Amino acid sequence: MNHKVNAALSGLFQAALDKSRQDSFSTRFDPSFRSECEISQTGDDTLWLPRAQSLAVDFSGLANAVGAPIHPDICAYYGSYWAGTLESTSQEGHVSLIQLWNADDFDRLIGNLIGHLMTKQRLKQPFTVFFANTEHDSELFLSIDNESGQVLLEEPAKAPLRVVEQDLVTFLKRLTPVTTEARIY
Repeated sequence: MNHKVNAALSGLFQAALDKSRQDSFSTRFDPSFRSECEISQTGDDTLWLPRAQSLAVDFSGLANAVGAPIHPDICAYYGSYWAGTLESTSQEGHVSLIQLWNADDFDRLIGNLIGHLMTKQRLKQPFTVFFANTEHDSELFLSIDNESGQVLLEEPAKAPLRVVEQDLVTFLKRLTPVTTEARIY
């Protein structure tokens, strides 16, 4: 696993906790969608902290579908923690980092990535893996180019708009957490 990606994520989670002056994150409690990262419930909310995945999620099925290995930064990003969405900002604007809440969330991610792959193949474009959303009223998203590892700004069913950063670690290190509640996109 790429320990630099893991360290960058850890630093971002810690910076978010420090900024919020809380000892955990909060999201709406869903008794049918539990996570190892949950630490307690208070009313309608569940408190959580990122929890290291004891066995990182496996991208081998996606690699078979793509016909190529999945970039190590992608595997490290999604294989580091069980966690909720982390809101942040960058010089380009708002960034909502997608995280995996549980194994069912991973299965849903893979299903979405297979659909994304099919669109990329139809358009004869290189495969990318989305990892963040931008503004809540925008369709733009951030992805990682599976071959180069570059962070890209994309719009659904179109060629990437531009390179945002040369690699994921550099991008994560320049994010600033915000204390707004995560949104569902």
